[in-house]
Amino acid sequence: MRYIIKENQAAFVLKHGIFQKMLLTGKYYLPLMAGYQIVTETMNGVLDYKGVPYQILAKDPAFSDSTVHIEIPDGSVGLIYINGKLTAYATRKEYTFWNVFDKYEIKIISMTETEIGEDVTKQMLSLIPANLHTDVQISEGETGLLYYDNVLKRQLSKGSYHFWNYNHKVTCRIIDMRQKQLDITGQEILTRDKIGIRMNVTCLYKIRDAVEFVETISDLNGQLYSAVQLAIREIVGNIKLDEILEAKERISGEIYAVLKEREEMFCVNFLTAGIKDIILPGEIRDIMNSVLVAEKQAQANVISRREEVASTRSLLNTARLMDENKTLYKLKELEYLEKICEKVGEVSINGNAGIVEQLGLLTGSARMG
Repeated sequence: MRYIIKENQAAFVLKHGIFQKMLLTGKYYLPLMAGYQIVTETMNGVLDYKGVPYQILAKDPAFSDSTVHIEIPDGSVGLIYINGKLTAYATRKEYTFWNVFDKYEIKIISMTETEIGEDVTKQMLSLIPANLHTDVQISEGETGLLYYDNVLKRQLSKGSYHFWNYNHKVTCRIIDMRQKQLDITGQEILTRDKIGIRMNVTCLYKIRDAVEFVETISDLNGQLYSAVQLAIREIVGNIKLDEILEAKERISGEIYAVLKEREEMFCVNFLTAGIKDIILPGEIRDIMNSVLVAEKQAQANVISRREEVASTRSLLNTARLMDENKTLYKLKELEYLEKICEKVGEVSINGNAGIVEQLGLLTGSARMG
């Protein structure tokens, strides 16, 4: 029987089901009665062995010249390249490619070294299953604690890191080393003179040592909150209300000093601490407002009396000057006349008396009228 094998095909010749050889492009005559069979396959991509073991096919020179066989060892992964271009992740441990029209390669990458080297690019990692590697991103102001099988390996600074999960289970705990703010709002305190008030206190802190922190502290925010509460009660509870209102800055300094003494317990450094607001009960606030109004009224009265005294002294000094200086007296007369003329339409005077005296008579008669 005549067989025609196309240019992009190969044919496996079997006799009674046993592989004999591989044929490439051409015309062939094989007697079916002799038990021959031909199976054709397109020479592209991964080879289908057609049930024939590779070791038997590899003995044929035409087969060996037309294919490439690659095995991926344990502890390694493979990436498939076609004509020099990264194409896919190798999901099998063994491949045989037709290598006639397209150039197939597999890049084998070992996973025995836990930290992935720079020769493995982001594009490569994007094709490798996520369960095979751990990716870590450390941002500005953060520290990463790297663990192999829950054992601390080293600290990581800012950057991108990639690790194989083959020999070890890799985990990373990221610690924010930047300063943080802790607010204590509405803290109720009984002062020394038995007045209940509420206070808002704020503080800034930052973690001192990341390793010591994770080994010592489980709930930093909760523990710091309690520590600041205790410091407030310890200090403010021994001070009377009036002193609290007058010495807010000093009390803030005392709270900060107490927290600095205890910061080593929490593996942090306190940067600042202080009172933001003091909230008084309604009745106490009303009393304080009344006292404040009374004080301001008293101050206003003192200022008013002081101004009156100053005004009287000024008038007395002016009168003395006018009595001693007739020219000044005349100038004052003209000043008064100018002011009166601004208010009336017409004023008639004669030379029998001074201008001031005549104006006095005019204003007196105007009152009588």
